[in-house]
Amino acid sequence: MTGYIRASIDSYGMSNSRKVHVKSFGCQMNVYDSNRMADTLAPAGFTETAEPGEADLVILNTCHIREKAAEKVYSEIGRIRVLKEEAARQGRQMLIAVAGCVAQAEGQEIVRRAGAVDLVVGSQNYHRLPELLARAQSGEKVVDTEFPVEDKFEVLAAPQREATAKRGIASFVTVQEGCDKFCTFCVVPYTRGAEVSRPVTQIIDEVARLAEAGVREVTLIGQNVNAYHGLGADGEAWTFGRLLRRLAQVPGIARLRYTTSHPRDMMDDLINAHADVPALMPYVHLPVQSGSDRILEAMNRKHTRDDYLAVIERLRAARPDLALSSDFIVGFPGETEADFRDTLALIEEVGFASAFSFMYSPRPGTPAAEMDDQVAPEEKAERLQRLQALVTRGQHAFNASFAGRPLDVLLEKPGRLPGQLVGKSPYLQAVQVMAPRSAIGSVVTVTVTEIGSNSLFGEIADAPQLAAVGA
Repeated sequence: MTGYIRASIDSYGMSNSRKVHVKSFGCQMNVYDSNRMADTLAPAGFTETAEPGEADLVILNTCHIREKAAEKVYSEIGRIRVLKEEAARQGRQMLIAVAGCVAQAEGQEIVRRAGAVDLVVGSQNYHRLPELLARAQSGEKVVDTEFPVEDKFEVLAAPQREATAKRGIASFVTVQEGCDKFCTFCVVPYTRGAEVSRPVTQIIDEVARLAEAGVREVTLIGQNVNAYHGLGADGEAWTFGRLLRRLAQVPGIARLRYTTSHPRDMMDDLINAHADVPALMPYVHLPVQSGSDRILEAMNRKHTRDDYLAVIERLRAARPDLALSSDFIVGFPGETEADFRDTLALIEEVGFASAFSFMYSPRPGTPAAEMDDQVAPEEKAERLQRLQALVTRGQHAFNASFAGRPLDVLLEKPGRLPGQLVGKSPYLQAVQVMAPRSAIGSVVTVTVTEIGSNSLFGEIADAPQLAAVGA
């Protein structure tokens, strides 16, 4: 794969001392993709910068899930255009690239509407960046949004050890992309394509490299991550549960997580892994979207309320301390007050530790956008407020339940106060403790002493443990 990238660089004569700024919008997969874009450009001499004004290349890695996603991208392009014009006055060329799902959906329209954009690259094509940028550097307006024949993971550059170390001790790893579910509200099948699983060996190798660079926690990601069925070296299609068990054996990896999962793909081997694999954290993000069977059917979710509750019952039987988060769409076309109350009742029954909730907004080209009985904006807003208030109460109660209790915390980075470190609990809660900087990367037992609005505060449970991690 390095040969492919090196050939592109040599053939197109790219500079070997340039800076790239990548701004990610939306989901965790975009964060992963942004890092891999930077890794792919590193052999071409690009180093990352947090300052767009000093960059030779600015990449906007876009998301199409949220409302008015494309318009927000055009607004951001306008801001970057000002920096590009300033660079030109300094005699320096700055290129602007739009990548990701908005690029996939809008394609040539982006170049037509925003003349400052030099390159549009779809979500499956960023392994071609060196070649595409060389063309853009010569003045060509480049648009590449065709789904490629080759597997991009086969030709991507390996994660750069130095860059990985700078990104911290927790990392995302894509194991599956695309979606075959075709929920009526969602653009993902059109922007990410059909479900594809990466080969097992690729994933193991990447996780091993991350661990060597100091990563301690890996979150496996995919549009339907638990639908994973990648080919193993044994010639068999591996289940997601089998993959998790293998990755738990990688030296240095202390914690495993995954997101986003679909209720229909929560198979027995995955549920059993929650009982059998200590490294697998007891926290599952399992989107339900609605508590109404009528709305679930209109959404083409292919599961019922009872199906969803049955999955949760099985998960909690396997791992009694497991907690859940979810996604909710409020005001889907045709949603009545009774449907909405079904959703509130589901939230009460499950007791989510947290949740993401959104007002429904039409996505061009999706079936729901053409449905009758669109809910009035003010009604959607009022329902969202009620739902979020209920979720917030549940989240506060969940956090408060840890007062005085021990929690295993992975220490990740310095806090705001001198001598303070911030880490994550098994339930993704931010936890702040006083500990030496040398303890970063350690898993320590913390007694929770205070419940904050956005994080927990605690003390490392015993002095010998503190001395050991600070040695």
